[in-house]
Amino acid sequence: MPEPEPAVPATGSAIEADVIVVGAGPGGSAAAAHLADRGLDVALLEKARFPREKVCGDGLTPRAVKQLLKLGIDTSPEHGWVRNKGLRVYGGRTEPFELAWPELAEFPPYGLVRARAQFDKILADRAVAGGARLYEETTVTAPVVDPRTDRIVGVTTKDGRSFRAPVVVAADGNSSRLALGMGLERRTDRPMGVAVRAYFTSPRTDDDYMESWLELWDGKPGESNLLPGYGWVFGMGDGTVNVGLGTVGSKSEPAGLNYREMFNAWLANTPPEWGFRPENQVGRTLGAALPMSFNRQPAYTRGLLLVGDAGGMISPFNGEGISYAMEAAEMAADAIADAHFRGYGTPSAERALRGYPARLKSEWGGYFRLGQVFVSLIEHPQVMHLCTRYGLPRPTLMRFTMKLLAHLYDTRDGDWMDKVISTLAKVAPSA
Repeated sequence: MPEPEPAVPATGSAIEADVIVVGAGPGGSAAAAHLADRGLDVALLEKARFPREKVCGDGLTPRAVKQLLKLGIDTSPEHGWVRNKGLRVYGGRTEPFELAWPELAEFPPYGLVRARAQFDKILADRAVAGGARLYEETTVTAPVVDPRTDRIVGVTTKDGRSFRAPVVVAADGNSSRLALGMGLERRTDRPMGVAVRAYFTSPRTDDDYMESWLELWDGKPGESNLLPGYGWVFGMGDGTVNVGLGTVGSKSEPAGLNYREMFNAWLANTPPEWGFRPENQVGRTLGAALPMSFNRQPAYTRGLLLVGDAGGMISPFNGEGISYAMEAAEMAADAIADAHFRGYGTPSAERALRGYPARLKSEWGGYFRLGQVFVSLIEHPQVMHLCTRYGLPRPTLMRFTMKLLAHLYDTRDGDWMDKVISTLAKVAPSA
């Protein structure tokens, strides 16, 4: 674990801010944007230079779309966004099932697709437009901790710079060097997933449905072995598609599987006319870990708030992380702005900051716990096969399952499905 840097006196060489946000992915940039909108001076530190590539499905559910709308981002097709109207699900039979996104009061009825290289830059630009200061090619190496209070008071960077602020947001991903520097290790009792994806030129580039594969075969479908995990296909609208495979296990460390071999085996048995073959691949095959269900806690301690993958804020149900990172960013900004105006360093401000993890657990804790139970069942391919064969053909059950897995239901005045899911999430112990 990296050792915290000793506190250094505030000098002209240190860059001062009200808040430091480390990592300009969706969570970090959204946090910086919300904080700047609330009148705070924000330093947003990003180790790369935009645009940069990230491993992601590029598909955004209505839950993520809601957060973009809150930030005032134009999600129209004229601005490069590809809209979709639902989910196409393969499993249990040859022909897929098509399910429209549910009509709800709390979420819009459409999803979006956008390449992460573009998506992250759009969010970072939004933060800058709101007043945040973006520092690219700035790799944070360690926290600066005040030995008198044992609180983080800034960070140091690889090139020797120092940034100082009374509150710091760690949005630096699964490995989160900053969280580790503050002694926050990953929990071993939380699910961990792995995602692998690649781009292909394909005639399927224009598609108004996001696509999910609940059964992956290593040969001819129905006549070969089932692979663990799920697949996706998202048309990018630019001549390419994003194709990926995700797996999840109930253990904290991914199983010892060769994910790229699994990915290639599945792709080799997709219809050849789709073009998911090596000669049509664009760029590299990339993979990443998916930390789930609050696998690093607490989300606030000693002046440091965790947002997104740094705090394991990925759904065990479907591997979605962008929407939760952006929602957590807004919640963190609410707590930080409240603390700032109460007066940093006061007991009242500290109570406001401690409200952040409590709010996270109130919003998602029960739902994530249900997801852990779900993972313990479906990590066995045979169980998933039984569910798809006997569950998918029942339209009512499938609509219910979609609402549950996509976390798309009204918490107030919803239909009977919404009420059942809301009740289950409330009675489940928090993750």
